Amino acid sequence: MLGRRIAHPSSTKFNEDFELPAAKRVKRLDSNSPSRPSSDHEVFESSPRFTPRHNEVLDSEADSEEEDEQQIPRASQTELESALPAVKTDKEAIAEYEATRAAEAAGAGLDLHGRLGQRKWVQGKSSIYVDAFSLALETVLDEESHLFDEAEMAVFQRWRDMSYEGQYLYVRLFLRKTAAWHRINRLKYYGDISDLNAAVDELFRSHELPATTVTELRAPGEVEPPKDAALADSFTFADSSVDHIDSLDEAASLLLLDELKTIAKEAKIQGKNKGELLRALQRTSQKQGALGWSGLKRSDTEESIKSEQTVDYEEDADGAPNGLRTSRDSHFRRKILSITGHCIRLSSAAFKLLERVHLVFYRSTEWTEKSLTTIILARISRRNFPPYVVSRSTNIFPSRSALLEFEASIRTQFAVDSVLEFNGTVDKDGLHKIKAVFEEIYPRWLTILAEEQRKEDRIYESGEGAYLRRFSPAWVYTRIVHKGAYVLGRFKDHKREHQILTELLAQRLFHAARRGTWYQRKALLEEHYMWALSPATEDNHTDDQQQQQKHWKRIALRTCEDGLQDRDCHLIYHHDLQKRIAKLERQLKVPKRQQHDFGHVRLAKPHERFVHGTRVERERTRSRNGRRRSSTDLASTTNNPRRGGKTIWLDPADANNECSVEDMCLSHYRSLGWKGYHSEGGIMRTLFAHLFHSVLFTYVPNVFQTPFQTCPLDLHTDAFYASRFSEIHARLNAISNGDAASILRAAYEENANRQTCVVGLDWGFELDDLLEILACFRGEALSTVCKVMAQEYQQRGGGVPDLFLWDNRGKGEVMFAEVKSENDRLSDTQRLWIDVLSGVGVRVELCNAVAKEVVVRR
Repeated sequence: MLGRRIAHPSSTKFNEDFELPAAKRVKRLDSNSPSRPSSDHEVFESSPRFTPRHNEVLDSEADSEEEDEQQIPRASQTELESALPAVKTDKEAIAEYEATRAAEAAGAGLDLHGRLGQRKWVQGKSSIYVDAFSLALETVLDEESHLFDEAEMAVFQRWRDMSYEGQYLYVRLFLRKTAAWHRINRLKYYGDISDLNAAVDELFRSHELPATTVTELRAPGEVEPPKDAALADSFTFADSSVDHIDSLDEAASLLLLDELKTIAKEAKIQGKNKGELLRALQRTSQKQGALGWSGLKRSDTEESIKSEQTVDYEEDADGAPNGLRTSRDSHFRRKILSITGHCIRLSSAAFKLLERVHLVFYRSTEWTEKSLTTIILARISRRNFPPYVVSRSTNIFPSRSALLEFEASIRTQFAVDSVLEFNGTVDKDGLHKIKAVFEEIYPRWLTILAEEQRKEDRIYESGEGAYLRRFSPAWVYTRIVHKGAYVLGRFKDHKREHQILTELLAQRLFHAARRGTWYQRKALLEEHYMWALSPATEDNHTDDQQQQQKHWKRIALRTCEDGLQDRDCHLIYHHDLQKRIAKLERQLKVPKRQQHDFGHVRLAKPHERFVHGTRVERERTRSRNGRRRSSTDLASTTNNPRRGGKTIWLDPADANNECSVEDMCLSHYRSLGWKGYHSEGGIMRTLFAHLFHSVLFTYVPNVFQTPFQTCPLDLHTDAFYASRFSEIHARLNAISNGDAASILRAAYEENANRQTCVVGLDWGFELDDLLEILACFRGEALSTVCKVMAQEYQQRGGGVPDLFLWDNRGKGEVMFAEVKSENDRLSDTQRLWIDVLSGVGVRVELCNAVAKEVVVRR
């Protein structure tokens, strides 16, 4: 809900008077906001950064320059951002580096690498934004220029020839709403741009391009290539509103709410919000003669008026003359543009080309403003990093066509996700669209699979191809084929779905983390559907229905066994496969002595504990609509706190000071003799960083692109486990055999003095506490937990129980406790961690906080 207004109830009549001031936007979180997690191990699911271009009308820039640059925090990080240390990347941090470490005399004559090396920038002459942008471009051109043709190289040369102020303006717009128009008179870059109009004119200037013989190929599954993305005979870095805004919708989107209300009053239209006002304005343009604009404007010359009056009108579908409608629209459009002034928007062709450069440089399908500056900020920060071999491969894309196909495949994947995941319940038409994309991609997927397998067998050395394969179109196509199998299931085409799942499992190069899901679904189809869809085979000569069912249940049993034996089938899927095996063996009446025994991994139900305490409620004297809250309202709030909201409690162990519910429960456990932390996985990530330090930074090609990484780039992918299978299992065996304490002590002593930056590692935990924990943690259990983290570090970053507890009295024991207050429920990730911990014999408790008393405070 961040950044989104909540509509007022109609009874308040809040929106009926246009004279009310525009509502302020919700303040967006800065990177150093106290309410934003600051840990360097924060990882989220990623999505491609391909924004809509000219075929979609977007809202204008934010109501103020400052608000526009306070971008809403993205819900994902790139692999490179995740691997780099946590540094301040907001405007204040950048200004601090550029202002305090720059002197004009010291910075005179320094080039890009000189400024980066000496950490010197001069306002108005150099900037970290431009240097970061240029570093990406120069690195790509030095190492991978074969990916670009003659016309594209000419664009890069024009960029180099551009003045500093033109480059600075372009980069700042590049990092904003790239598909939107921006008002030139609201661009507040005066500290770095002395002549804004000259910089704008430089971006508007047209440049001729050399002819090229390269032909653009249409990628499979792509319904329509992006418009205006190809370079023509000439190009500009930016578009002018004078030449490119030719519709009322596009012009109206530039208006701020107050300005739109002013026009709405003059046009005598009504609406409760900006969307309704825009639609009403459009309807007015279609129905009326727009004669309300009686005053002459500068643009209403005598010639222009005559030309409008002499138009030969032809009727459109509504029965209104086409020319008359054009005339109406032009009145509104001129009125709007006279308010906004000239506007600027980045040209699509140049933008897409430079976006492609960043895709190659960052080895990622997503990058942000933080991506652009984090490398340099990490370089100039005084931090210590582990020693490792930096290896940047120059053959990540073997050819220009491979790069373009990968780029197109990302767009296709985004289109598929838009239908299946981003727009609620999928209707039948949406499923048919996905099926059509799948059918077109499927033959190409089989071809690339064979090519990649040949590379793996003959070209790549051990582990080299694992991370590079993420940049093959087959990686994206495999995910789309996976989605296609889901759609086939929705259409009840289970026989074809079973065939696709068999082919997905037959390949081992792409999306190994999904193999458990494929085994589960394949076994389910074999158990319930395949007996009725497949005729008798050589192995099964009978047509008897019961015998057919038994035959396919035996196949389902073998599928589950194969899943348990598959080293790429992650541990989190084993429990469900084991349950299906036990059920199938009972149905097939397998003799007891031949049945599998999974008693050693049988899940223990978490013990529930109730902790009674005093909860604090804040007194609210007035509600949002100005009505004084009654005692009934307050009682309702105190008895039924908002579900999922943070609650405040009193800590009896700390003089009844206010605390979180987790800290209150932690004090209760400490009173019972337990030691512990409220870490929510912080302890486990720290233990993993120490125990697997040498594994994390062992040499694997292509995963260390800069000297400033806290982890390899593939840690948050399924390539990490596959590329280091032998090293990981050797370390897991050592942990199982009781060597965890010696491994941790050696890693701690090696890095403690330098406070080395390692992903997930919190140096705030004392060595003595860590060693005590390892003494209480059974080796087999710790080994299994570490294996889950090695297999799925990104997905398992959340959901770890809130409290980590240990008791070193007697034999020693560790325990996890998930704290829940009233109305809280376990999430799927929390249930998964509870299953993993219970499956290896670790004690888990559900700690329910119960309010024995509620106090109201201001």
